Amino acid sequence: MKSLLACTALALCTGAVQAGELTVYTAIEAEDLERYAAAFNKDYPDIKINWVRDSTGVVTAKLLAEKDNPQADVVWGLAATSLLILKTEGMLEPYATAGLDQIKPAFKDSDNPPAWVGMDAWSAAICFNTVEAEKKGLTLPTSWADLAKPEYKGSIIMPNPASSGTGYLDVSSWLQIFGEEEGWKFMDGLHENIAAYTHSGSKPCKMAAAGEAPIGISFEFRAAKSKKDGAPLEIVFPTEGLGWDMEASGIVAGTDNAEDAQKLIDWSISKAAMEQYNVGYAVLAMDGVAKEVEFLPADLESKLIKNDFEWAANNRARILEEWTKRYDSKSEPKS
Repeated sequence: MKSLLACTALALCTGAVQAGELTVYTAIEAEDLERYAAAFNKDYPDIKINWVRDSTGVVTAKLLAEKDNPQADVVWGLAATSLLILKTEGMLEPYATAGLDQIKPAFKDSDNPPAWVGMDAWSAAICFNTVEAEKKGLTLPTSWADLAKPEYKGSIIMPNPASSGTGYLDVSSWLQIFGEEEGWKFMDGLHENIAAYTHSGSKPCKMAAAGEAPIGISFEFRAAKSKKDGAPLEIVFPTEGLGWDMEASGIVAGTDNAEDAQKLIDWSISKAAMEQYNVGYAVLAMDGVAKEVEFLPADLESKLIKNDFEWAANNRARILEEWTKRYDSKSEPKS
């Protein structure tokens, strides 16, 4: 089996990290890491980042497995629901970074000093391939409930919530939107229409964009990028509201490179960093910076549900156990 986590080509993984180097665990899209690192190094040229990147569920599981022998210095760009789990386990070092007063209250840990701070938000979206849908006679869905209709049987791809942060925000938000009993009933109906569950939040939209499936449940950044690249997509923001999570960061407790780790957290909530996130993400942790992202609605933030992150984090294990028992038979093999 291939290693579940791999260091990117931006830096080599060479065991112990020296001063001036940081091992950073992340779930940020690989294509963005080089751009983010270059922007960070404009302000901190003497700090080299060794990225260790995988999907949210894999990164979270690895961090928890390493609890007694941490290998990372910083967790950067991981779902806030995962950061809350790490905080509960005592695995994050509280740090009051400069500029916290510029960050929206919902985007930072309520403790003082906070254990984590948010960067941007990503939300659920449906990628609907108009060409493939026309071939199958599919109508454009407008709600989550629509996706359980028999006409979509075998036409939908979505992420597995155990391995994908996007998949988990979908499932946890449906349970909040519909209530637990009705939420599981909705997912039972949706499951009848699922062709496969992927281990990546972006893959369902990539598959829809490539014509490999008519419908991909994914997230708004990937949908807008695929549409900008020319894919025949309609981006649907369901009427019941959008599940969402935020990319957030924190310092791993016990790091030997606390000073450099603090510099990365400082930069992560700077205006320069927010401008980098805004290339793809319409909702930022800092007010007054975001510019409209092409193909995304200007009022996207108003479409986000009132997400109970504490509930989603505290019930994650229970929800994933139930989801796996019911639906994992359609998950793609893990590579």
